[in-house]
Amino acid sequence: METNPLPKDAILVVNAHSRRGQDLFAQARDGLEAAGIRLIEAHAVEEPEKMAATVRSAVDSGAPMVIVGGGDGSMSGTVDELVGKDCVFGVLPLGTANSFARTLGLPLDLDEAVKAIATGQRRRVDLGMIDRDYFVNAASLGLSPMIGRTVPHKLKRYLGRIGYLLWAVKCSVGFRAFRLTIDDGQKERRMWSTEVRILNGPYHGGVELSDNAAVDTGEIVVQAVVGRSKPRLAWDWYAKFFKLRDRDAHTEEFHGASFRIDTKPRQRISIDGEVLAKTPVTVKIAAGAIEVAVPAC
Repeated sequence: METNPLPKDAILVVNAHSRRGQDLFAQARDGLEAAGIRLIEAHAVEEPEKMAATVRSAVDSGAPMVIVGGGDGSMSGTVDELVGKDCVFGVLPLGTANSFARTLGLPLDLDEAVKAIATGQRRRVDLGMIDRDYFVNAASLGLSPMIGRTVPHKLKRYLGRIGYLLWAVKCSVGFRAFRLTIDDGQKERRMWSTEVRILNGPYHGGVELSDNAAVDTGEIVVQAVVGRSKPRLAWDWYAKFFKLRDRDAHTEEFHGASFRIDTKPRQRISIDGEVLAKTPVTVKIAAGAIEVAVPAC
């Protein structure tokens, strides 16, 4: 099947505050140009809150492709600017977990990721939504937002996923289960839960959590870890990390275009690693919302 080639002109925007962004900005810029991408502009953004405005300006300038370097939070925080625009989203995985890059089948090595953008192809993919906020990969409520909201930046920066794990053990001491309500507009389900994952792709925190979530199904997946047991939550992550046969024993999944999610007590929601919302919320899919650069088949 014939596909439109990726643009050869682009604007590069790198979160230089991310775990590896500052060190790898020059390498990314030089590598893209050496691979045949003509960079109209290249920005190393030191203040993460300015990422969205920088990407918005790049899209508004008419750039045919905007390449964003950073972690999942950088992707989620900037992708809104490309929805409904004739602009390809290029992803350089420079974060800790890089779940969206894993979902797209992108190499996590910078040089290989650059090669994928220079020689790859377009792919139209879905985005998730929490109320009116688009996200690229996953949102969660429960223990994960507590970790994301309080984890020291230096621990995250220098220890990566191990740092998250150590902080998770600390946070779990004071954490309590909550009552969850999921309503798809036709049926309402209620249960105790310790964590809920809202998935546009299979990965969250760099771990493959669902065999059913993908970026081209036109459905959002809501996965709940059921019950009140914190050891059960820990086992669920362990079983999924090591892909054990019974890894889905303690989770229940719901698939559809839209759900209303509520909890008692109210829970903060982490959206691609950034705590940005609080229950109750409407979660839904934005089917085929953007075009991304992926490796050639």
